[in-house]
Amino acid sequence: MSSKQHLVESVQKSLGKDISKAHAEKVVATVIENIKGLVKKHKSLQLIGFGTFKVVNRKARTGINPKTGEKIKIKASKSVRLTPGKAFKESL
Repeated sequence: MSSKQHLVESVQKSLGKDISKAHAEKVVATVIENIKGLVKKHKSLQLIGFGTFKVVNRKARTGINPKTGEKIKIKASKSVRLTPGKAFKESL
């Protein structure tokens, strides 16, 4: 499993020797924050060749506490779903 740190190192390597690790980390953080802001504002963000981030509404539902077996109510919530693009899926 990769982490944000692996992504930072990959970006640093891709940008060349002149880019510091701190600068690469700032680039990654900026991209992530912009994705989050655009999805929040527009409810979706399509990156051609990668995929579409989309806000989805989850209905309220009943769940079960795994420790006690007790039924609990889970409130309605919003989540983000990534639907991979064709080129991304084909690259796997």
